[in-house]
Amino acid sequence: MEKRQLVMIGNGMAGVRTIEEILKINPDAFQITIFGDEPHPNYNRIQLSTVLQGDTKVDDIIMNSWEWYRENNIELFAGEAIVKIDSASKVVLSNKGREVRYDELIIATGSSSFILPVPGADKKGVTGFRDIKDCDDMIETARLYKKAAVIGGGLLGLEAARGLLNLGMEVEVIHLMPHLMERQLDAAASKMLKRELESQGMKFLMEKQSAEILGEERVTGLRFTDGTEIQTDLVVMAVGIRPNTGLAKESGIYVNRGIVVDDFMHTSVPHVYAVGECAEHREIVYGLVAPLYEQGKVLAASLCGSEAKPYEGSIVGTGLKVSGVDLFSAGEIDEDNETKAITVHNEFDGVYKKIVIRDNRVAGIVLYGDTKDSSRLFRMLLKKEDVSGMTSVSILESGCCGGGASESNAAAMDDEEIVCGCNGVTKGTIVEAIRTKELTTVDEVGGCTNAGRSCGRCKSLISDILAHTLGDKYDTAAKKDALCGCTGYSRDEVVAEIKEKGLTSVREVMNVLGWKQEEGCSKCRPALNYYLGMILQEQYIDDRDSRLVNEKMHANIQKDGKYSVVPRMYGGVTTAEDLKKIAEVAEKYNVPLVKLTGGQRIGLFGVNKEDLPAMWEDLGMPSGYAYGKTLRTVKTCVGAKHCRFGTQDSMGLGIELEKKFERLDTPHKVKMGVSACPRNCAEAGIKDFGIVGIDGGWEIYVGGNGGTDLRAGDLLQTVKTKEEVIKLIGAFMQYYRETAHYLERTSKWIERVGLDHVKEVLADESTRKALNERLDKTLERYIEPWNEAIEKKEVQNKYYQKQKGTEAPVLV
Repeated sequence: MEKRQLVMIGNGMAGVRTIEEILKINPDAFQITIFGDEPHPNYNRIQLSTVLQGDTKVDDIIMNSWEWYRENNIELFAGEAIVKIDSASKVVLSNKGREVRYDELIIATGSSSFILPVPGADKKGVTGFRDIKDCDDMIETARLYKKAAVIGGGLLGLEAARGLLNLGMEVEVIHLMPHLMERQLDAAASKMLKRELESQGMKFLMEKQSAEILGEERVTGLRFTDGTEIQTDLVVMAVGIRPNTGLAKESGIYVNRGIVVDDFMHTSVPHVYAVGECAEHREIVYGLVAPLYEQGKVLAASLCGSEAKPYEGSIVGTGLKVSGVDLFSAGEIDEDNETKAITVHNEFDGVYKKIVIRDNRVAGIVLYGDTKDSSRLFRMLLKKEDVSGMTSVSILESGCCGGGASESNAAAMDDEEIVCGCNGVTKGTIVEAIRTKELTTVDEVGGCTNAGRSCGRCKSLISDILAHTLGDKYDTAAKKDALCGCTGYSRDEVVAEIKEKGLTSVREVMNVLGWKQEEGCSKCRPALNYYLGMILQEQYIDDRDSRLVNEKMHANIQKDGKYSVVPRMYGGVTTAEDLKKIAEVAEKYNVPLVKLTGGQRIGLFGVNKEDLPAMWEDLGMPSGYAYGKTLRTVKTCVGAKHCRFGTQDSMGLGIELEKKFERLDTPHKVKMGVSACPRNCAEAGIKDFGIVGIDGGWEIYVGGNGGTDLRAGDLLQTVKTKEEVIKLIGAFMQYYRETAHYLERTSKWIERVGLDHVKEVLADESTRKALNERLDKTLERYIEPWNEAIEKKEVQNKYYQKQKGTEAPVLV
């Protein structure tokens, strides 16, 4: 039987997924011809932001290689566009004069960046962010110019801005609305996102409308409707997409905003179909990939004559692919008179959760800072599960019912449920691949099915499915998580290579280990800087360029772009002299807010960036490191000297601990509390290190956390003297420094390695001594007191200028 001729216009993700589904159902049904106007095989457009950010390369995002087309007998005309459809004769004509007959025609032309119709939009240096060429143009521009403006504070705009920052550009994001990502986030979550991105170096101009792009042939600036202007060398338009419907409209096919289709993706012309971002279904044009894959599946079944369920629309979930940001949103984000919301808002730990409930069913999800339950909640939303019998805690947290909850969630999923929304991979596909190909790790599942290879949000669920499918055969320790997308090396492998090869700098590590992105990214550079300092101890010179803006400026950036300055107050104890200094500085620099912090210190809020070096010099006090991955505070009660219940000198020990460990780089922030008696006024039970005075000695607790993931500290040991306390904490601290992953809190680390294991390590006296010796060597490289660091900044600045060939930060 002669094959029917299937022609597809467009070689993007939605169209090629449709072809893949057809090949699964009946590989012999059609002779397939594909026209794509880009000179590339099918690639993952979602991951363009990771290419721009330097986490991957173009070759890494190719989804279907040239060989795949040949193996499936598909004729691909890449770099060739269709310019005419003759539906009466069933023929298409390309821009190279090629005529091809069809029996069935799929239009999958996708969309283009919407370019604002403002004067100057045609100048050089103005681009969208939609394809590989746009990506290449921005990378090339970053080699020659330094200032970039991104118009649009939505998903694509923020991902583009992060990429341009990684390329070394100064980036300003211009947004028309008062909040970022207003379609996906409510005001509270948006503020937290903005604060985090500002800490990464992004600048924002909110409620600004572009009026004109300045310059002669090339862009030199932007003017806004309020008359203000900024200078820029590059303008990236990220204000939305426009479906590519021109060809369809010229061919007499009905077009509204997109090419109008029915529930089986049929257009108004017989034997012509549309799928993807160019299609409009029930007055909606989708820009995320999951619904487009659903459309492709329906269309494939319809074309092959299989029983197909109609496509009835999609509820989409959204994540942001920016390093350091965990974010998920789906459904309704704002309440109304008929809804109720469960809300957790913890600014201290940077966590925000809101679940919108309508008629006892999840109607909307907003998660920021902690997205581990996003897949479970999204599944509840899609399946319209009745939550009337559940508590607010059990809705928010999967682990509230005890161990095994995650695996139970995986077991409860139907095989047809989507696990990886970015790539449209179902649970059934993953389970089949695990069983037939003997897969044992998340990375192997991704390599075989593409699941988890885009935003990565589904990796924890893939791990749960592996555990459920393999049972006792699943070894969680066998999972290998690369440090970031710049490398295939895991944390342990990077540390081993540094030691074995004697590597001494961030750049040397990246060069020797073959980093995919020459300059690294905001995820790996701070991690490498930390690991090098931990290994080389006092010989290592800190790479300030690998630190975030807060650590470079020794102050916390605020949501308005100003900074907060928090001087150190050892153990929460101060003097009249220091109080006088703080008051004089606050008055001299017109500080708008002076506030007592939760860490028993005084914070100065609303400080201008340019005032920071002089302010620190005037204070003459060490920084409290309220921004650092280091010891933050040692909270103390007044102790036995002043309290009738106190049994020990908590203030004295707290001050001694703080002075010993201050400025020590640690994998994550570390907090201590020292209480003089079991009444625990310093909240020592929920600190990374908690010391509680008892009659005749001290109890030492470790791994506590007072944040959203509340965790009581575990009793490590009871000792008699403060010298024993300091030595034991020093050994514990160093072992944590040497074995934890970067950005792993002690609470997570102790659960991963086990308290009994740590006790066993520290039980050996020689091991404790060696750990403390390595810790003390590391402490030697920190300059003190603070005024000496101020005086020596010029010397170190010259060193960094020489090493990096760039201007150093104002304060090192």
